[in-house]
Order: sequence, then structure tokens, then C-alpha cells
Amino acid sequence: MASKNSKFNTKTIHGGQQPDEAYGAVMPPIYQTSTYAQTTPGGHKGYQYSRSANPTRTALENSLASIEGGAYGLAFGSGIAAIDAVIKLLAPGDEVISTNDLYGGTYRIFKKIFEKFGIVFHFVGMQGTNAVRKQINSRTKLIWVETPTNPMMNIIDIKAIAALTVNTEILLAVDNTFATPYLQKPLELGADIVMHSATKYLGGHSDTVVGALVVKDKELAEKLYFIQNASGAVCGPMDSFLVLRGIKTLHVRMQRHCENGKAIAEYLKNNPKIEKVYWPGFEDHPNHLIAKEQMKDFGGMISFVPKGGSYEDAIKIVEKLQVFTLAESLGGVESLAGHPASMTHASIPKEERLSSGVVDALIRLSVGIEDVDDLIKDIEQAIG
Repeated sequence: MASKNSKFNTKTIHGGQQPDEAYGAVMPPIYQTSTYAQTTPGGHKGYQYSRSANPTRTALENSLASIEGGAYGLAFGSGIAAIDAVIKLLAPGDEVISTNDLYGGTYRIFKKIFEKFGIVFHFVGMQGTNAVRKQINSRTKLIWVETPTNPMMNIIDIKAIAALTVNTEILLAVDNTFATPYLQKPLELGADIVMHSATKYLGGHSDTVVGALVVKDKELAEKLYFIQNASGAVCGPMDSFLVLRGIKTLHVRMQRHCENGKAIAEYLKNNPKIEKVYWPGFEDHPNHLIAKEQMKDFGGMISFVPKGGSYEDAIKIVEKLQVFTLAESLGGVESLAGHPASMTHASIPKEERLSSGVVDALIRLSVGIEDVDDLIKDIEQAIG
């Protein structure tokens, strides 16, 4: 079992883990059971019913806490289920300040589900702190951050936003899906809650749907564990096993994602048929210096707009890709391409989508770990 002082690469494999007590299995077994035998009412070995806890899910939750530098991990049936649990910490009349450039599914659950229960949401640009500061009032209870953002790759200074919540009751939650703890540690920068769609890079193989939360504070963890159990949106043992297996190679996969991402971002930037490329590694990318400070590398997510900004041209490009797969999601070993306006961000009203930069011609790439020369050739033939 890794110690708190172990390096990240060691934590991905050993963090929070120990051989199975029953037979010494090195890999956590899949406890495919809904319930557990008791010798007398309450006489059990720590598990009663698998909605409340399952040994395989516990192993994943311990791993999540370890790699994020937290004390408590919680695994859910999806990233949206994890977000749902965070918002359930609030009460009618409470206010949330969210980045205005965020995943469409997050926007949808904020606006279409929780707003009608009296939670007030403010969407602001967070590349500086002034807009956030102006929205804070006595009813503000949560600040929701994505960085890098989806799909514009905007960088938000977590430490600076965290400074706005010092000595207040405001929680800071960071969606760390794009960066992963390999590149960025929000809890170390002052966040209270880290959220992941573990479906993406943590699982890494596009074969499961899981969400995650990690926190340091015991009281906050207990509130979230209560919501997790009471609402029941947990992941099953097989999904827990798959993400746990994925985490064990996170560090080596992310290194290749970053290497390939850099090569493709530079290729696109130097291509005369491409109008704009969004990737935090460029020196002229907004808040590049902040990305350089709070991230280990710049990731494998890239967005770009073809010359002329034509919707039709963008659709033709994604349809012609052969190595890249046109599909929802991201973060798998395979390279994926998406058209945010009609796919991941279709739930955001067009006017709001355009105001945050998500134009009709924008294409988002999740760069995988294939041979980068093949990936570049594929993009080249698709662009024409």
C-alpha cells in the first residue's frame, strides 16, 4: 500500500489498495453481490447492502482519494450523478456561480433540473476573478469551475478563485475531468471538491460510465456519503473494477496523450486551412502562464475552427476522419472527434453557446495514444 508521501505514479497502482483479505488477490475482486450475510442484526463485516457500500467500489473510492490527494472518495453511476450530489448540498434560494463555458450536460442539469427547485445559477467568464467577485453575495454557496473548460480549453486560476472563498461558507468545486490528477491537483490549490467523469481519462478505455468526487473535509464527506446512499446513483462493482484498472495506467497514458496532443496542436496551428486552434500549451493561449503553473502538462484535448468558420466544412471534416472516430465522450486510448454545437453542447441555447465561443464550425478532438504520424495523416486527408 502506497503512503501519503508516495509519488503519483506509485499511487495510481498502489494508492489506497491492499491485497484482498479473503485470499490475498493482488487485484481487487469484483464483488458481484447486492447483499451480505449477517450473523445477527447488525453483525456484519462492514457491508450490508451494495447501494450503501461494496468492497470493489470501496477500493475504487480509496484509489480516487489517493491520486487526488484527498481523504475521502465517492464513486457514482456517472459524472452527472456526481454533480447531482454536489448540488443536493444546497437549499432553495442558494446561489451558484459557474463558468459560462462548460459541458452541456452540466449546464442542462443546472438549468433544467435544479433551477426549478429554487437554486439560482449565474454563468460568468472566469478567466479573471472580477466577474466572479461581482457575483458573490450572502446567498452564494458554491462556485463551479471547469479547467481546462469544455470545449474552449479556457484556463481558470483555481488558486485565485479559491482565495475568494477564504473565511466564507462558499464551496469551490472543480471539474478535473480534462486535466486528471496526473496534470492538476485542485485540492492542493484550494478547492473543496474535485469532480470527475471517470468515464473519460480515469477509466481510459471507453468501456464504462462512472462519476467521482474527492474531498478532504470529513464533515463535507459525510454529507456527500449521505446523499450518495440516500439518492442511490452509485456505480456497480464491474464498473468500479474497470475504472480502478484504468487508473493503474493513467500516468503512462496521460504522458502519451500529452505528447500526441502537442504534435497535433502544432500541426493544426501551422495549417493554412485552419483558422483557430484552442490548446493551453500555446504561449498565446489565454492564461497560458496559469496553465503552466497549475498543470504538469497541457493535455490531449484540442478544439479548432476550419478557415471560414463554415458549419458545412466542419461536418465534412468530421465525417471524413478514419482513424479518429466521430463520437461523444473523450479520454479513451482511441482518438475521438466531436462537433460540440450538434453533439455535447446541443443542450445549451445557441445564443449562450456562441457567446462563450462555441461556434457552429468548432471541432473538438480527444487525442488518443495511437501513432501520432497516423493521426496527423488522418486529419490532413480529412481537411483536404
